[in-house]
Formats: sequence, structure tokens, C-alpha cells
Amino acid sequence: MAKALYGHVGAAPDRRLLDEVTRLRSRVQALEFEVTRLRAENDRLAAAAAETDDMMRIGEPALT
Repeated sequence: MAKALYGHVGAAPDRRLLDEVTRLRSRVQALEFEVTRLRAENDRLAAAAAETDDMMRIGEPALT
């Protein structure tokens, strides 16, 4: 049993698995960058919308 455990633990990692993990890490990094970019764009658009809303409000009645 010790030989079986040693063979399992001491075996070199599968190259295909390492390639897949590397590819997935790269994809996660790209997606995290995209999320950051979209959040910044959303914040910019929300600020522009708030500014537009402020301009559309009338502070005083036009006719009294």
C-alpha cells in the first residue's frame, strides 16, 4: 500500500491538466479585467445620468 500511495503522490502532474489550469487562469484574469472595465463604464454612465437629471430639474416654478 505504501508503494501505491508513493506512486500516486510522487507522480508527475498531467500536462493536459496543467495546460487547462493555465488556460482557465488566463480566462479568469481576462474576465476580471472585463468586470473592472464594465464597472468603471457603469460608474461613468451613472454620473452622466445624474448630471443630466440635475439639469432637467427646475429649481423654481417658471410662472408664479
